[in-house]
Amino acid sequence: MRRRTRALVATAGLFGLALTAACGGSPGDADPDPTTDAGSDEQITLTVATFNDFGYTEELLAQYTAEHPNVVVEHVLAARAEDARANLTTNLASGGEGLSDIEAIEVDWLAELLQYPDYFADLSDPAVEGRWLESKVAAATTEDGRLLGYGTDVGPQAICYRADLFAAAGLPTERAEVAELLGGADATWDDYFEVGRQFVAASDSAWYDSAVSMYQGMINQVEFAYEEGDGTPIGLTNPAVREAYDAVLSASTDDGLSAGFEQWQEDWVAGFQNDAFATMLCPAWMQAGIEGNAAGIEGWDIADVFPGGGGNWGGSYLTVPAGGEHVEEAQALAEWLTSPETQVQAFANAGTFPSQVDAYENPDLTGAVNPFFNDAPVGEIFANRSLAVDELGFLPYKGPNYFAIHQSVQDAILRVDVTGEQNAEDSWSAAEQAVADLGL
Repeated sequence: MRRRTRALVATAGLFGLALTAACGGSPGDADPDPTTDAGSDEQITLTVATFNDFGYTEELLAQYTAEHPNVVVEHVLAARAEDARANLTTNLASGGEGLSDIEAIEVDWLAELLQYPDYFADLSDPAVEGRWLESKVAAATTEDGRLLGYGTDVGPQAICYRADLFAAAGLPTERAEVAELLGGADATWDDYFEVGRQFVAASDSAWYDSAVSMYQGMINQVEFAYEEGDGTPIGLTNPAVREAYDAVLSASTDDGLSAGFEQWQEDWVAGFQNDAFATMLCPAWMQAGIEGNAAGIEGWDIADVFPGGGGNWGGSYLTVPAGGEHVEEAQALAEWLTSPETQVQAFANAGTFPSQVDAYENPDLTGAVNPFFNDAPVGEIFANRSLAVDELGFLPYKGPNYFAIHQSVQDAILRVDVTGEQNAEDSWSAAEQAVADLGL
């Protein structure tokens, strides 16, 4: 595992200082209450904090209570990952008050929290060894071998599209034809944007929903976007970062391919009902978001293709704050929620593609179809997209400074694509200043 040698600085560093100052010792210093072991009959409530849609329905959580009658599970759901991160870091900085028994963490901000391992329980357990993809475990393991998160999903990406809008614009509509139209196995971003230019010339709809999402897809194909492999920040000096920024904003604003939305905001949600865009970058977990927002809209489908070959967007972990009242019980629940069997159920509920290797042999996964997406064989498609990620030969390095630097670029894109308050060049200069202000 790559060494993480530098601490967070600027605003991220203030978070670290707040953690240190908030209490005399870390929450991990206290021994768990011996009366609240996982096998106790004490009636307890366990809270699970997630974001977006992990597939943890009331029916799924009720299964755990049926198997553990002394445990009631309450789900605390944040609308966006950013909201969950803000809640987690704020409550950690104040000593842990207000945290749930289980806190979900998104992969993009996992590394910064790994710098404070004493605030999370060590979830190492022989019972779960070999359960996950090796890369999934490595990302959540500290240098001294502590496992701080149980992997939930991974985010292999395909292209989701509106077949009816394609037909109206004179483009092919069958998913295999769409995959070939976008370049097939050799698909590039240039291919994707060129088809988009053809589409907008024949349609009143935009080609895609959000420039930020396009940039996310591109940057997830860059191995060392903002940091070197030892965690040393390089800011915005990697030429691939500027190239991706220029490419997506040229397509979005100059060519008019973007609908100009920020994902998860009200206008984005409304856009699903208003034929605002025809395609989306589509990690497996996005299926639930599309289906929920596009309720009543027919025509959505999924093509087994992705520009640049493959890419992973997102994927999360369940952590257990070390200062919780029911640490052992929470670990047992986290283990159950991330078991292969439960994750296959979560995939059926929300399209969250499992990171558990045994799940890939489960016929409920491999044979899964999604009726909303024209009965697309989603188990097969996203398994293929996972293999395409492996063919990249690397996973992008996301160290402790990744989130802060990446946010500066995302903000720059929003200023151009969404608010229109700056042009691309001026907004890039503002992003450079924002990164400089971090003091890395």
